[in-house]
Amino acid sequence: MKFGGTSVGSVNSILSVKRIVEAVDEPVIVVVSALGGITDKLINTSRMAAAGDASYENEFREIVYRHVEMIKEVIPAGEAQVALQRQIGELLNELKDIFQGIYLIKDLSQKTSDTIVSYGERLSSIIVAQLTGAEWFDSRKFIKTEKKHSKHVLDTELTNSLVRETFSSLPKRVLVPGFISTDKMTGEVTNLGRGGSDYTAAIIAAALDADSLEIWTDVDGFMTADPRVISRAYTINELSYVEATELCNFGAKVVYPPTIYPVCHKNIPILVKNTFNPEGVGTVIKREVSDPQSKAIKGISSINDTSLITVQGLGMVGVFNDDIAVCQHSFNVAVSLLTMGTKVAFVVGSHRAQTGPVVLRMHQNGVVLGSVIVQHCFQNLIFHLDEFEGLIHALFVFAGHDGHHIAHKAHMAVNEQAVMRTGFRIGLACLRVARRILRHILPCKDRFDPGH
Repeated sequence: MKFGGTSVGSVNSILSVKRIVEAVDEPVIVVVSALGGITDKLINTSRMAAAGDASYENEFREIVYRHVEMIKEVIPAGEAQVALQRQIGELLNELKDIFQGIYLIKDLSQKTSDTIVSYGERLSSIIVAQLTGAEWFDSRKFIKTEKKHSKHVLDTELTNSLVRETFSSLPKRVLVPGFISTDKMTGEVTNLGRGGSDYTAAIIAAALDADSLEIWTDVDGFMTADPRVISRAYTINELSYVEATELCNFGAKVVYPPTIYPVCHKNIPILVKNTFNPEGVGTVIKREVSDPQSKAIKGISSINDTSLITVQGLGMVGVFNDDIAVCQHSFNVAVSLLTMGTKVAFVVGSHRAQTGPVVLRMHQNGVVLGSVIVQHCFQNLIFHLDEFEGLIHALFVFAGHDGHHIAHKAHMAVNEQAVMRTGFRIGLACLRVARRILRHILPCKDRFDPGH
């Protein structure tokens, strides 16, 4: 059973978790997320400290207050509450020291950031374990990752072996913090990504050949559409693994997409239920649905805050998909790719571009043909690529959030000196563009400076 942040985010919800867990007769492993909103607050506090903003202390005090008050509300006064407050206090003191260190040196590494966000699940899981009478197990000891291409990915074989060893003798009730893990070589704290608590539960379920995996959240299951948009949307009773994966990949946030893969291979059904409406039927995800032909369309999902980049023109002839790259500082922002003749269209998340410009770079056989620098203030952009006498003609068309269009056409010579200029530490080659052009193209406060 897995309970998300909203399920443990308030006194009423966490008491509902207690009732749901205690109603289970057979042995059960419970995985929990951090208290609702705490992970975001941990990230925000660490960034404030790294920026030298002393008000990070106010944010930290709010984190402390949330956990201390939660214990006071759900754990009866007495020795048990005092012991739990002491245990939580020790973790919060560790966290305070880390924040203070970041503030003093004005630096926040990925290693430190991963350590900080791990405290959310560590704190919440200890509280829920005490509340439900479950035995607490540290997931950092058996969920192991390895580094591949600068990313931490699950070491499935090692993790499965450690999970089976850890739970060879299964207590009646087990409580495990979700999301967090450790590197198999260094032992450093890592994580499974946002939404990773679902994944933690699926990994354990698959390793132990569980009868089922239950995901408890704040909705009744998968809906036919977003109920905030379509008022008549209703719960889908059954979905196949493939159908659920497609819905998750394209906007349905009910289940973290990687969750489905481990249990699918073991044919373990997933039951999605509502913590706030435990009597609801929910959605069952399994290999085969009862009547696959009953409805041609199971549900409609959508992705908000997206932007469209279209690359077209005769200059696209011979430029293959592999020669197109959409990148941003430190991570890929491509969400979807559609090719059609001499036109390529990208859909990227607008929210991803808030921390810096997106770079669209075109190259063939190692030669850069053109590059576009895009800020997050656009909804639609067209890049027209035509090679003529060594020039690339770029037509930028923006539809801003206010609906006003800005269009500009520029001639940019492609030569070795130009393409070697870069404005990014990660070394993406960018064409030099005159400041007067950038004033039209990047109307944001923090413009890209071609002089750096």
